[in-house]
Amino acid sequence: MAASSNAEQTQLQDMEEEDAGMEERDMESGDEPEEGMREDNSDEEEDDSSEDEKENEAEIQRLEEQLSINAFDYNCHVDLIKLLKQEGELSRLRKARQKMSELFPLTEEIWLDWLKDEIRLTEEEPNREKVYELFEKATKDYICPDIWLEYAQYSIGGMGSPGGMDKVRSIFERAVTAVGLHMTKGQMVWEAYREFENVILSTVQPPPGRIPSREEQDLLKTQLDRIHTLFRRQLAIPLMDMEATYAEYEEWSEHGVAETVVHQYKKALQQLAKCKSLEESLIVAEPPKLAEYQSYIDFELKEGDPARVQIIFERTLAENCLVPDMWAKYTTYLDRQLKIKDLVLSSHERAVRNCPWTMGLWKSYLLALERHGADHHTVSDVFEKALNAGFIQATDYVEIWQAHLDYLRRRVDFSKESSKELEELRGAFSRSLDYMKQDVEERFGESGDPSCIIMQIWARIEALHCKNIQKARELWDSIMTKGNAKYANMWLEYYNLERSYGDPVHCRKALHRAVQCTTDYPEHVSEVLLTFERVEGSLEDWDVAVQKTETRLNRINEQRAKVAEKEANLARQEEEKADQRRKTKVDKKAQRKVQKGSRVGEKRKAEQDDYQDEWNDNSEQEQQPKKHRGNGDQTTEEYMETETGLFGRNARPGYKPPPPGNKRAQQGAAAGEQQSDDKQELRNDNSSVFISNLAYTLKEPEAKLRTQFETCGPIKQVRPVFGNKGTFKGYGYVQFESPVSVPEALKLDRREVEGRPMFVSPCVDKNKNPDFKVNMNTILKIFEKRSHSFHYILRNYYEAQASQAVLKMDGMTIEDNKICVAISNPPRRNMMDKPGSNRPTDMMPRQVFGSRGRGRTQLSLLPRSLHRQSGPGSKVENGTAAEQVPETASTVVNAVGETKPLSNSDFARMLLSK
Repeated sequence: MAASSNAEQTQLQDMEEEDAGMEERDMESGDEPEEGMREDNSDEEEDDSSEDEKENEAEIQRLEEQLSINAFDYNCHVDLIKLLKQEGELSRLRKARQKMSELFPLTEEIWLDWLKDEIRLTEEEPNREKVYELFEKATKDYICPDIWLEYAQYSIGGMGSPGGMDKVRSIFERAVTAVGLHMTKGQMVWEAYREFENVILSTVQPPPGRIPSREEQDLLKTQLDRIHTLFRRQLAIPLMDMEATYAEYEEWSEHGVAETVVHQYKKALQQLAKCKSLEESLIVAEPPKLAEYQSYIDFELKEGDPARVQIIFERTLAENCLVPDMWAKYTTYLDRQLKIKDLVLSSHERAVRNCPWTMGLWKSYLLALERHGADHHTVSDVFEKALNAGFIQATDYVEIWQAHLDYLRRRVDFSKESSKELEELRGAFSRSLDYMKQDVEERFGESGDPSCIIMQIWARIEALHCKNIQKARELWDSIMTKGNAKYANMWLEYYNLERSYGDPVHCRKALHRAVQCTTDYPEHVSEVLLTFERVEGSLEDWDVAVQKTETRLNRINEQRAKVAEKEANLARQEEEKADQRRKTKVDKKAQRKVQKGSRVGEKRKAEQDDYQDEWNDNSEQEQQPKKHRGNGDQTTEEYMETETGLFGRNARPGYKPPPPGNKRAQQGAAAGEQQSDDKQELRNDNSSVFISNLAYTLKEPEAKLRTQFETCGPIKQVRPVFGNKGTFKGYGYVQFESPVSVPEALKLDRREVEGRPMFVSPCVDKNKNPDFKVNMNTILKIFEKRSHSFHYILRNYYEAQASQAVLKMDGMTIEDNKICVAISNPPRRNMMDKPGSNRPTDMMPRQVFGSRGRGRTQLSLLPRSLHRQSGPGSKVENGTAAEQVPETASTVVNAVGETKPLSNSDFARMLLSK
């Protein structure tokens, strides 16, 4: 057990043993290389080693030079130590570690490395004291169970020396006091302590069969009592795996376990149960675990056991040593609760060594030193270290100087006219002012004390304690010359000083100067002057005060009026600029609106084009758009909208043509088209349906459509169509595994989906269906005679023109084909029903309001001669029952004179039928 630490070797020894072992294995295997080869390899290795040594030495020198410039470079110290250890420079390594330990507390890993190296180098007895000193230094940086365990085990090696046994026990006692409450690591220290005592027990037990002497019996009893006590002390502390310790004690004790021990053990188990969740949270948490540690600290503070509070703080700081707030909480607790001098001062010292940039920790340290009666030299040394700590803001230096000046003031016996302490205090005040002016202002560009707080305190001390009002006035004169004369509160502070320790003459003088100089609250100081003269002054004094205050206030009011006028002018100018910006914005918005209106018809057409184009981008590549020149030289592209698609040119989904003249944009668009064309889908129109009239705001349209149509048969794919910006465009396609599912899907036409009727139509590829194609030029020429302005056939006619078209062209024969002309009557898009309503999905055929909905005139598109009253038993295709239909344009006359409302599906059948 104890010899394990002495047997540990450094990295250099491990490497040497490994190399030696490899050489031995090579010799045993008989694979010894030839002599020439060995020499060549040796030369190469020597060259490589020499190069590495040169590089490492250059890096070592660079790091040492860096530290000579900035000794507080923590990472530079760590890198230098690692490199020196790698090179085996043990002497330089020791010096590097010592320099770093003087400036910073070392981590547990660095200390253990250092200690093991020193143990190896000082194995002889006379040198053990140096290692003891190093261990003492290591235990002061952090409370680490592993370092204490190493310390105790190392001390066992010297138990044979005079007083060695007592030294070992002393170190073990200090170890269990320091880390014995550590819930996860304290157990190993207790067990090592007991094991040591068990070894001693074996040495005092007499051989079997021999009756021990009275002295041997006393030694045996004493040693047994020691082990009993260790078991009892450990079992009274909540530690992990304490059940095994209790079982070991039961087996070891010849007379069983006492009731008091059992009671303490159960109590510790209860405490362990309370803390177990907190310990588990620390195990699973990621560093720095501050939130988990803070919860643990709050728990222990509530429990109120000072020793346990201390150990959890120490555990927290071991992992979060650079968190100033945690050090502040810990030292505050020690100052107010434990108040143990050595513990308090050592903790404060560790705090400032870990976080030297934090002024608050230095200030607390100075107060703790004074509180515990530290000598003046020690306090002064700590203050000087604080000045060199490198605070991050100018005000930190003001506060640390104030703390030190407060300490010096408390040392002075002002009953004596002169003393060494008083002179030291005055010297410190003078030095602080010089320090602020030179060091602080040079570094931060400001003194950190614009209100001259230090000088104010000095003046009050001189006036109150030293009765030296003249010195106080000199100090206040200096304060006012540093830019403070314009502030009313500064003059009133000086006035109060004169009021308390001076005379009325100087009070009046101070107030008169205040009236003349104050710019922030002149009314207030004027009122104070008048009040003073009411109490202290003569009539002449009163008149002078009134005259001065009125003159000053009038001047102030004039200045304020000028400033207000200037500010009003600036505000007016800003408002005019804002109005101009708003006007410009409105004009631009109106201009964009006009431009948008001129393009709206074209945009509407593009949206309709996207329906079929999304499903079959490639099928329309070869078809060129045809042009038609109508009256007024207005050129329009030829389109015929049906339920299943459009005749004419196709564009990729969401495609918007670039503006004319933008050649680069056109090239980019062409490239995009080509890329889209490359992605052909495996499609089957006979197994597909086209879905439209869905809400643009429909969320997860693919999932919604799949849910709607999964009852019709197995679905192969669902393709909702999205725009360039990723918004749903209200339509899409559903392809089934088999064509037998299509009729079932068509029955869902006009089913309500989130408050809107869903249109379901057959999907027809016009390129693969010759019967579906018509001669568009012929149709256009015929309809041109009836209409002088159209954009979409049967879509944007004026009302009279649409009526004439229906009357004169329905039933006309074109190239041996008889055409049927009617007005499209799709259901209304803007439904009043809300999602989830119980209104039946059966709908009346909507009135024809044009592509933009209800027009201004709201006139019927059919003459009265074509209006018919539908019978009560009339039906709508796709299985949707129609309600009683009013006499509107939704009812048209067919060839045999019967009345029937035509849906989008009806038009599709008309176009597809022979």
